[in-house]
Amino acid sequence: MLEMKWIREHAQEVQVAADGKRIDVNIRELLERDDERRLLLQETEERRRERNTLSANIGRLMQSGDREQAVGLRTQVRELNEQLEQIEAKLAIVQEEVTRLQWLVPNVVSPDTPMGASDEDNVELRRVGETPMFDYAARDHVELGELHDLIDIPRGVKIGGTRSYVLKGAGLLLHRAVQQLALDLLLKHGFTPMEVPLMVRENTLLNTGFFPTGRDQVYELEGENKWLVGTSEVPLVSYYADEIVDVKEPIKLAAASTCFRSEVGSGGRDVRGLYRVHQFAKVEQVIICAPAAEQSERMLQEITGHAEELLQLLELPYRVVAVCTGDMSQKTYKQYDIETWMPSRGAYGETHSSSNLHDFQARRSNIRCRDAEGKLAYCHTLNNTAVASPRILIPLLENHQQSDGSIRIPAALRPYMGGAEYLILPERHE
Repeated sequence: MLEMKWIREHAQEVQVAADGKRIDVNIRELLERDDERRLLLQETEERRRERNTLSANIGRLMQSGDREQAVGLRTQVRELNEQLEQIEAKLAIVQEEVTRLQWLVPNVVSPDTPMGASDEDNVELRRVGETPMFDYAARDHVELGELHDLIDIPRGVKIGGTRSYVLKGAGLLLHRAVQQLALDLLLKHGFTPMEVPLMVRENTLLNTGFFPTGRDQVYELEGENKWLVGTSEVPLVSYYADEIVDVKEPIKLAAASTCFRSEVGSGGRDVRGLYRVHQFAKVEQVIICAPAAEQSERMLQEITGHAEELLQLLELPYRVVAVCTGDMSQKTYKQYDIETWMPSRGAYGETHSSSNLHDFQARRSNIRCRDAEGKLAYCHTLNNTAVASPRILIPLLENHQQSDGSIRIPAALRPYMGGAEYLILPERHE
């Protein structure tokens, strides 16, 4: 959330950000409604002061025995109360509209964020690793999963409907292994691991910037006022909501959790395999730091580096892109995506995302710190996907497949896989 005073002073910049992020909000309308709200509030306060003055005079008149004049003032008080009731009703309606519009106002974007309409306009920053060249008919992850009995999509659909799956045997072990590798990596970098609620209240999704614009992506538990999170970023940030925190050193939090996403609007896209599913697991890193642009920029580079380090440990080729305005969410100030090479797609596919939100999220969540002079200020918050699975299994299986159908296990994963160097095709009995 942006401060209303700041919105007034930067109205054009905020409107450009809203248009770029394709958020339907009119900043001029918001400011006009806020002007109306302030006038009504001023009128309300004036009427209350007038009523209080009259009430005090009535008391004095009654004490002095001038009942006739006191009765006349009581008539004026009744009229003021009626006026107040009408003004307050109008104020409530205007305040509700101001609040509705204010929740829609997006974060502005960094000066180096590229302009664009969709992910096709994201700008590549660097590529790391060589994409494999196969001299045989390479299989995709679904074929490999079926051959090795790692993935069972038909039975997953039978159980849970579309975009469901079952991981079994070494498939589950790989799924767990990449998460533990990511968690161990973050522990090495000073993150505190946490187990957090995955069913959260609506206000936590509003305060962390996932509502109102992303409401259709989140599963609601009807009648509970609870929602299933699509990322542990929500509870990790909310852990410090309404608190004053010490950020002399950045607060670094991590969680490995199951996540849920409805994928509304993705019908017909990435329907094969594990790329776009309703239930998945993520290891998320969240940082809360001092409200200094230089520091949060350093933190953005750091958490992006952690995700890159993981991909290098997995021996996977990837690229980093600067995300354009049209591909950014309401809450984001600056964002990088990391896309990993997926041979079956013949292209890089998104596997990680890093975001710097400046104080947008902390302002909504009321997370503050004290500056060098002891004054309160809203913190900066950042987040990054250290790893998301089963999507990461797509490049892991496809890039490391061998001509005989076996799959090489990267050295960094072997300790989590009982020391195995390869997944060997099971023997087929005719």
